[in-house]
Amino acid sequence: MNSDQWHLLKTRRFLPLFLTQFLGAFNDNLFKNALVILITYSVVEHAVFSAPVMITLAAGIFILPFFLFSAIAGQFADKYDKARLIRIIKYVEIVLMAGAVIGFYLQQIGLLMIVLFLMGTQSAFFGPLKYGILPDHLRKNELIGGNALIDSSTFIAILLGTICGGLLIMTENGVLAIATVAIVAAVLGLISSLSIPAVQPADATLDIQYNIARETHAIIQQVRQHPVIFRCILGISWFWLLGASFLSQFPTFAKTMIGGNEQVVILFLATFTVGIAIGSLLCNRLLRSEVAATYVPLGILGMTVFTVDMYWVSHQIVVEDIEILIGATVFLESLIHWRILADLLGIAVCGGIYIVPLYALIQDRAEQSHMSRVFAANNILNALFMVFSAVGISVLLAFDWSVADVFLVLALINSVVAVYVSSLLPEGLVKLLLRRIFNRCFQLEIKGLEYLHHMRGNTMIVANHLSYLDAVLIAVVVPHHVSFAVNTYVTKRWWLRPFLFLSDIIVIDPANPMSTRLLVDRIKRGHCVAIFPEGRSTVTGSLMKIYEGPALIADKAAATVLPVIISGAQYTPFTKLRGKVRIRLFPKVTLTVMEPVQFDLPPGLRGRKRRQTAGIRLYDVMSDMMFRSHNLQRTLFQALLDARSVHGGSHVIAEDIERKPVTYAQLTLRSFIVGDALRKITRRNSVIGILLPNMVSTLICFFGVLGYGRIPAMLNYSTSGDNLLSACKAAEVAVVISSRRFVHAAKLSHLVESLESRQISIVYLEDLVRQISLLSKIRGWLINQMPQFCYRFLHTSADAEAAAMVLFTSGSEAVPKGVVLSHKNIQANCFQVASRIDFGPSDIAFNALPIFHSFGLTAGTCLPVLSGIRTFFYPSPLHYRIIPKLVYDINATLMFGTDTFLSGYARFARSYDFQSVRYAFAGAEKLREEVRQHWAEKFGVRIFEGYGTTETAPVLSLNTPMHSKPGTVGRLLPGIDFRLEPVAGIDEGGKLLVSGPNVMKGYHLSERPGVLQPPEGGWYDTGDIVSIDEMGYLTIEGRVKRFAKIGGEMVSLAAVEEYVKTLWPDDCHAVLYLPDPKKGEQIVLVSTYAEAERGLLVNYARQRGISELSIPRTVFTIDEMPLLATGKVDYVALRDWIEAKK
Repeated sequence: MNSDQWHLLKTRRFLPLFLTQFLGAFNDNLFKNALVILITYSVVEHAVFSAPVMITLAAGIFILPFFLFSAIAGQFADKYDKARLIRIIKYVEIVLMAGAVIGFYLQQIGLLMIVLFLMGTQSAFFGPLKYGILPDHLRKNELIGGNALIDSSTFIAILLGTICGGLLIMTENGVLAIATVAIVAAVLGLISSLSIPAVQPADATLDIQYNIARETHAIIQQVRQHPVIFRCILGISWFWLLGASFLSQFPTFAKTMIGGNEQVVILFLATFTVGIAIGSLLCNRLLRSEVAATYVPLGILGMTVFTVDMYWVSHQIVVEDIEILIGATVFLESLIHWRILADLLGIAVCGGIYIVPLYALIQDRAEQSHMSRVFAANNILNALFMVFSAVGISVLLAFDWSVADVFLVLALINSVVAVYVSSLLPEGLVKLLLRRIFNRCFQLEIKGLEYLHHMRGNTMIVANHLSYLDAVLIAVVVPHHVSFAVNTYVTKRWWLRPFLFLSDIIVIDPANPMSTRLLVDRIKRGHCVAIFPEGRSTVTGSLMKIYEGPALIADKAAATVLPVIISGAQYTPFTKLRGKVRIRLFPKVTLTVMEPVQFDLPPGLRGRKRRQTAGIRLYDVMSDMMFRSHNLQRTLFQALLDARSVHGGSHVIAEDIERKPVTYAQLTLRSFIVGDALRKITRRNSVIGILLPNMVSTLICFFGVLGYGRIPAMLNYSTSGDNLLSACKAAEVAVVISSRRFVHAAKLSHLVESLESRQISIVYLEDLVRQISLLSKIRGWLINQMPQFCYRFLHTSADAEAAAMVLFTSGSEAVPKGVVLSHKNIQANCFQVASRIDFGPSDIAFNALPIFHSFGLTAGTCLPVLSGIRTFFYPSPLHYRIIPKLVYDINATLMFGTDTFLSGYARFARSYDFQSVRYAFAGAEKLREEVRQHWAEKFGVRIFEGYGTTETAPVLSLNTPMHSKPGTVGRLLPGIDFRLEPVAGIDEGGKLLVSGPNVMKGYHLSERPGVLQPPEGGWYDTGDIVSIDEMGYLTIEGRVKRFAKIGGEMVSLAAVEEYVKTLWPDDCHAVLYLPDPKKGEQIVLVSTYAEAERGLLVNYARQRGISELSIPRTVFTIDEMPLLATGKVDYVALRDWIEAKK
C-alpha cells in the first residue's frame, strides 16, 4: 500500500492521462470564459439577444450534449480501446480549437456557439473514458490517489482556464493570444495522449444502440440496479450542483455582499480551487489508499457548517457604496474577510474529501464490462443537477433573495442531504466511529493489512467465532462492503438489529437449500461475503466444528478464501465463555488477516466426495490460520508469564498427589525463587539435569531453570545406569536436580551413585529449599509483582530460537541420543495441537506420562500449563487401579497415555470412572483396535491416536474430534511439510521425512558431547514407513529398522506383532529379526504366553491367508517383558536376553 499518490505522476500508466485531462479541462474553460467575456463586452451591441440571455444560452448549449450523447459515449468507451478513443478526441479538439479561433477572429457568435456545442460533445465523450480507464491502469489501492489527482487538477485547470480566458480575450491581440494558447494546449494534449497505454475493450461484443432517449433511460435504470453505485452517482451529482452554484455566484457574492471587484472574485476562485485540491489529496492520506466512504458523511457535514458560517459572517459586513469596489489587497486587510476565505477553503476542502471516494467507489464496485456506461449515467445526472442549480438559483434571485440567502438555502438543503447520505452510506461514518472506539477500548491491532488492500470482489472471508463482537470487528476492519451469512434465528435477536445496517445480512435457513445458492450467486457477482464456518460462537475458546457448507460455497463460486483470525475477543463481556475464562472489560483484541487461498479442487471430484474434500480444505485453512496467528518468538518462561496475564495470577494451574493446588502466581513466584537459587551454583546456558517424577515441584524446577537462562535436561530415571551416564555425557550435564525422598522411594540410589562416580553434582531439592534465605524469598516476591518487566529486564537477549531443553530418545533400539529442542519448537507443537483440538481453561488434564518423555512434557505439561488448563500430575503411569479413581475424583476431561497404559486402566476402572473425560489421546505405540473399542463401549470415550517423535517435539499427526479415522494416526498438523522417499521392497508408502517449526535444533551424541548436529537441510528423517490416503490420513506401516528382509522380500515386524496379539490378546509379544545364513534374516518371537509355539502360529497364519514369510522362525517365552517407562518394549534389552539365551 502507498498512501502517497505522487508516485503515480512518475508512471506511464497515469501521467499521460493526467496531462491529457488537465489540458482538456483547461481548454474547455479557456474557450468558455473567453466567449462569455466576448459576449459581455464586445459583440453584445450587434447581437439579437441581451448579454445575460446569451450567456445563459451558452451555458445551456455546452451542457446539452451531456444529455444527448452520454449514453452513446458510454457504449463507445466500453466497446473500444479507451486509449485510442482518447487520442481521436484530442485530434478532434485541435480541429475545434481552430474553429474557435476563426469564430473569435470573425466575432461570429453563431459559429462560436456551434463550436461550444461540439466542445460539450467532446467533453461528454471524454468523461466516461477518463474515469473508466483509471481502473484499467491503477491498482485498487491507487484509485483514491488517482482520483484525487484527477479531481484536484481538474479544478486547477478550471481556475487557470477561466482566468486566462478572461484576461487574454480583452487584450489588444486577444484573439491571437487565445488562438495560440488554445492550439498549443490542444496539441500538447494530443501528444500526451499518444503515451496512454492501450487497454483491452471492456465489452468488444457490445452492439451500440443510437436511440438517444431509450439508451439514456436504459443506462440510468442499469445503475439503479446497484444501490451503492447509484447512491454514489447521486452524491457526485449533488456535489456538482453545489460546486456550480458557488462558482456561478462568486462574482455576485463578491460584489453585492463583500463590495469586492474582479480581483476578489479571482481570489475566491483560487481559494476554492486550492481547497478542492487540498481536500482531494488529503483524502488519500486519511483513507490510507482504502476505497471506502469513511469520511464522505463528515465531508458533506463540513460543507454545511462552513457554508452556514459564511452566511453569518457575510451579514456582518456592511457595503456602504456598491459603486466603490475594493481589490484583493484591501480585502485581505480585514480579519472578517479572512474568515470568509477560511469558510470558502473549508467548504472546498470538505468537498474534496467528499467527492474523491465516491468516484473511487464507483470504479471499485462497477462491473468492468459496464464501467464507462456507469460514468456516462453519472455525466447525465451531473448535468441534470447543474441545470436544477441554475434554475433554482434563478428563481430565488428573481424573488430578490440575496446570494448569501441562496447559500444558506443550499446549506440547509445540504444538511438534509448529509443526513440522507449518512443513512445511504452509513458504513463510512459508523466504521470510523467504531474503529476509534475499538482502538481506544481494545487496543485493536490489525495484522496482514496488505491482504485487505489487495482484496478484490468474489471473496469469501472465513473467521473463527469468539464473541458477539466478531462480525462488527470484521465489518469495521474490512475496507470493502461485507455481506454476512447469518442464521435465521440470530437475526431475530433484538441486540443485533442496530448493527444490521453496517452490512448486508444474508439470512440463511439451514432447512432451505436455496440459501446456499443465494450465497454462491452473491459471491459470483463480485461481492465480499463473510462466514463463520463454526456456525456458532465458541464455548471452549478454541476452534470447534467446521461445517462443510462454506467450503462448498467457496468451491461453487470459485471464490478467493480470505482467512481472518480473531484473538482476544473471548475475554470481553460479549463472549459465551463467562465462568470459563477471566473476563476483562477492555482486553487487547487482534485481527490477523492471512494470505488468501483458492481451493482449486480436481475437476473429476463429484458429489459427496467433492464436498468432503472441500470441507477438509477449509478445515486445514482454518486450523492453519489458528496456528500461524500465535506468537512463536518468545521463550517458554515468557509464554508462562503471558498465560498468567491472560488467565490471572489466581487461576489454579497445577496439582499433584500432595493435593496442594498451585496458582499461576504461586508457580511463577516459586520458579523465580528456585531459579535464583540454582543460578548461584550454575553457569548461564549450562545444561542442568532434572531427575524427578511428575510433581508440582518438578514443574517449578523446570520453569525455574528456564527462567534464569539455563537449559533443563529431562533425565529418564527408568533406564539403566549406562544409558543415563551416556545421556549426561552427550548433553554435558554437570549438575543434576533430584529429591532425596524420590530417590529413596523409587530405589534410585544406584543411579545417583553412578552419576556421582562421574563427578556429576547432585542437588537435592530438600537441601536447596533449606538454603534459600529470607532475602531471596523477598527478592522473588518483589520480582513476582512485576514479572513481565523484571523478566525482560533480566533477560534482554532471550531468544526463541535458542535451546530450551534436552530430551533423550527412548533407547529402545540404540543408545539414547540427546534431542535439543528450542523454545520455538515446543511452542510450535503446542499451538499445532491446539489448532486442531477444542480445549480451553475449563478443561482439566490428567498427566501420568513421565515428564522426561516428549509426549509427557509437551502434550501433558507445556501444552495445558501454557493454555490455562489445570493439570494434575501423577508420578507413575503404571498404577492401573489408582489412576481411574483419581481421574474420577478430579473430574479430568483430558487424558494422555499409551496403548499399554490405557489398556491397563480399562481393565481395572469402573464404567463411571471416566465419565468426565472428553478426550483421551494415545501415542508412543500403536493403539490396538480392541483397546479403542473397549474404551468406547465401557466408558463412552473416544481415544484419539496420534503419532510423533522426540525430534519433532513430539506430535506430527493426530486424530481429532472433527477428523478421525480408526487404524490411522490422523492427519499431519499445520505447519508441517513432508515428503515420502521410496524404500526398496516396499510397494505402498515410503519413508517419512518432515520439516517445520517443531523439528528439533539437532542431536547431542555421546561420542561428540555438546556438539550440535542439526538435521540435514532442516528435514528430519523419522525412519518410519507410512502411507497417506487421499484425505491425508497417515498409516504407520512400520519402521525401516523394524523390517526384515527374507528371501528378498521386506516383512514388517510390526505387522507380525499385530497378528500375534490378535491370536494371544492377553499377553505381551515382541518380534525381532536375527541374521540367518540361508535367507539373510529370520524372524524371532518373544512372548509372555507360556504355551506359545511355532506350530500354533503356522496354523493361524494359514487360516488367515498370512504369508509364510511372516511366520516367526523361532519362538521364545519369557516371564516378564522388558519395558521402557513409556510402555514400549525395550528391544535392546530383549536382544541381549536372546543372545544370552542362545
